Amino acid sequence: MPSFTSLVPGDPPDLGGLELLGRLGEGGQGVVYLARTPMGAHVAVKWLRGDQADDEESVQRFLREAQVAQQVAPFCTAVVLSTGVEHGRPYIVSQYVEGPSLERIVLDEGPRAGAALDRLAIGTAAALVAIHEGKVVHRDFKPGNVIMAGDGPRVIDFGIARTLDPVQMTSSTQIGTPAYMSPEQILGRPVGPAADMFSWGATMVFASCGRAPFGHDGPHAVTDRVLKAPPDLGVLDGPLREVVERCLAKDPAERPTAQQVIMQLLRKPPAAGDPLREVTWEPPGEAGPPASQERTRRPVAGVAAAVTALVLVSGAAGVAVGKAVYEPDPLTTRTAAVTSPTPQDASTPEPVETKPPGGRITLYESPADPIRLTAYELKDKKSDTYVDYARQSLEGTFEKYPDNDKSLVSPTGRYLAERPKLYTDDDYSSVLLTNRDTGASFRVKTVRKPMSGSIQAWSKDGTKILLNVTRKAGEEWLTVGFAILTVDHTDLARSAVSVVEVADKAIADHEFVWGPGEQSVVSAYGDGEGLRVYDPSGKLTRDVRDVGEPPFDDAQIFSPSGATFVTDCPSGHDGDHCLWESATGKQVRAFSSDCDTVIGWYDERHLYCWERDNASMIELRVVDFGGKLVDRLMEVPDGAGVIVHYTVNPSRTRGPLPEGGG
Repeated sequence: MPSFTSLVPGDPPDLGGLELLGRLGEGGQGVVYLARTPMGAHVAVKWLRGDQADDEESVQRFLREAQVAQQVAPFCTAVVLSTGVEHGRPYIVSQYVEGPSLERIVLDEGPRAGAALDRLAIGTAAALVAIHEGKVVHRDFKPGNVIMAGDGPRVIDFGIARTLDPVQMTSSTQIGTPAYMSPEQILGRPVGPAADMFSWGATMVFASCGRAPFGHDGPHAVTDRVLKAPPDLGVLDGPLREVVERCLAKDPAERPTAQQVIMQLLRKPPAAGDPLREVTWEPPGEAGPPASQERTRRPVAGVAAAVTALVLVSGAAGVAVGKAVYEPDPLTTRTAAVTSPTPQDASTPEPVETKPPGGRITLYESPADPIRLTAYELKDKKSDTYVDYARQSLEGTFEKYPDNDKSLVSPTGRYLAERPKLYTDDDYSSVLLTNRDTGASFRVKTVRKPMSGSIQAWSKDGTKILLNVTRKAGEEWLTVGFAILTVDHTDLARSAVSVVEVADKAIADHEFVWGPGEQSVVSAYGDGEGLRVYDPSGKLTRDVRDVGEPPFDDAQIFSPSGATFVTDCPSGHDGDHCLWESATGKQVRAFSSDCDTVIGWYDERHLYCWERDNASMIELRVVDFGGKLVDRLMEVPDGAGVIVHYTVNPSRTRGPLPEGGG
């Protein structure tokens, strides 16, 4: 359960239609609340202080915090669920991420050392790679602004961050924390990424010994040491001491970039021509590709993506709160920009064309893709049944599984979940789990004949699998409930399934899918009337009416963040596709495209769908919210009978899963 304090007199009971549960913290800009959505998910709400609402500079700083965060690489950005204004004060709603600050951890538990310190150094440096790749300077990197979340360190508080605009990079006002400020910040000189590297070095000293390299004894004494005295590096040694000493150079030109820091800490000198060799800064204001240009592919910097999951968040120490962007487009204010068109450069790999087994698919893949094809089914025209193929890893080859009804690869590629076509000898439907690293397998019995349990999807963290429970009625199979299979990664034999019967005839012709945040399950109902949301026990928690129906029952209708869902627009709405805010059910966009059937979300700003290219071929394409088909993922002959299963690409959108994750 999240840690929070009670609301105090003057706090509202709700904001933006969200119930406020308590306070997570209070900073210079505002109060951060823990709130609960109608679907039961926890979110964080940051609300500008009342005494700053009439101060234009304070309001602009609040808004700028969101705007600069928008420029940072997607896997480093907290997901924005919605924004708004209450009582004349703007607020930002984001996903809630729990964890103490690095400052609190060191004060309570003592300094970091050994491998823990190395992981912290590389993880935070990787965060700065992403920040600087987004042409943003944080300007207040310090122990209190590093959250030690369960899946790695996360950087918070972009209230004084700036974009790399020469007009904005100089300020006569000293803003920041003196013990961690660079000399150029103290002197009011132009500030660039090197200033963050100075602050990073000072933060690593604090993490290792509990004190800053220039002390904390009054701002005047500290700033004088920052400008004139050598740093006290305390107990640091080895490569980390060397790189921190370079970062604390008085001259910003002598400091390494964040990418160079990572390479030195990994003891791997960058090769000539390596795209990670240095960060190249483009002149601000250069035009990007025209709106009509097809989306190009550009990979996330490999080290930054692979080292850790890094999220840019804002709020008081100990709580991570996301950003919003105040723009006229209502959808932009509700979703994080996960992938946007970027100019192609020499380091961008071209999509690779391959022909997976079965002879009917032409696949186009790039490491930059946020999703990966991990399984597919081909229809055997002779038997009128589908044959399964599953990938041997996220990057590997495909293997045929003719005895399976469905085969799904876990998010990391480590596990395979197989649902055999046949019942067990004692008439149970089952799921066979296999750890591909060890070869260990375990069969979990789910429901007994005449019911059947079919695999729907893995959870994003690889710890659970959602199944649909059906029963045959005449010639049709009707949905009667769902099951959640919890996978024990330490011992597959301890994996267990919970079967839930749902006594609701309205959902009998539809399937359950994971709800937003995967804390609930959702089913369509009643000839496109809407969606019904159930908690894991089968209790109906929400009825979302008049939003149309999913493109098809198995469609992954919720965006990767869970902030938005897609449907075929209900009657009377303009457009083929409607996008809705998950927290409120409000429509945020309707648009038309050449898509025949939407399959799911490519990222927060694109869908992927089947589209008939000509009389003989069908293509799996990526479509933007203007209805333009911007990329091609697959091509198959018309009538081939292909069902595809895509998995979020961990190396493209987030860092490693928790230990033992799928």
